[in-house]
Amino acid sequence: MRSLLFVPGDSERKLEKGFAAGADVVIVDLEDSVAPANKPLARQLAPDAIRTAGGSCRVFVRVNDLGTGHTDEDLAAVVPARPDGIILPKAQGGADVQHLASKLRVAEIEAGLPDGGIGVIPIVTETGLATLSTASYANSSPRLKGLTWGAEDLSAAVGARSTRDDQGRYTDVFRFARTVTLLAASACDVAAIDTVYVDFRDLDGLRAECLEAERDGFTGKLAIHPAQVAVINEVFTPSAEAVGHARDVISAFAAAGNPGVVAIDGKMYDIPHLKRAERLLARANVTA
Repeated sequence: MRSLLFVPGDSERKLEKGFAAGADVVIVDLEDSVAPANKPLARQLAPDAIRTAGGSCRVFVRVNDLGTGHTDEDLAAVVPARPDGIILPKAQGGADVQHLASKLRVAEIEAGLPDGGIGVIPIVTETGLATLSTASYANSSPRLKGLTWGAEDLSAAVGARSTRDDQGRYTDVFRFARTVTLLAASACDVAAIDTVYVDFRDLDGLRAECLEAERDGFTGKLAIHPAQVAVINEVFTPSAEAVGHARDVISAFAAAGNPGVVAIDGKMYDIPHLKRAERLLARANVTA
């Protein structure tokens, strides 16, 4: 999952454009991008959008958070269409994933679907408590497919005037939220997905942020506009050079009988390098 594109669920035109954008995942949004009066319409349009995708990409649905009382309505509308997963906003910790998993199990049974077929990706930093609870996602549910984070809701929660400094860099609070998301995803052994870049016209800024995220260990990024998808896909696709090097590392360990350390071109490589190479090839296979 390199690119995950949010598309408002109440607009047939935007849904059509979203599914044509080339994203690995289209997120049909029933939450923030849909006005309260339009949520019933979004629930009507979402199932057809999911079915129309026809396997051309993965489809997730961002439901309304568990505290709104609307999550059950959302799930009843979209689960029969069999989305690949649910994006859970404003998750407060692993218990919320377990709560959603229980709801999904009931909805799957009622729809005649296999138990556990629909995955979950929570947005894990939208409040102060949530940001301090990211370690609780470890072992929370087999449905967990990734973790992502959000800066805008967190800024409202803590009262920050801005998420970034005068140079466009995240300030300490939001760098912390980004960091704990990455560490928690590693602890859960699931995908670490970077948050949105809100200035969708600034593709150079997007590219720079993607490069930093990929360098640090994120494997994909949320998008809010179709124009962002191509840049995200490019940056998060392992290069041919990187794939070749990873294969060389793995081959060297295998040829030496899988010792703790091997030498390649005068440099020493140990087990962490081997694991990193294996992860990169796994990503390359997904995005090939």
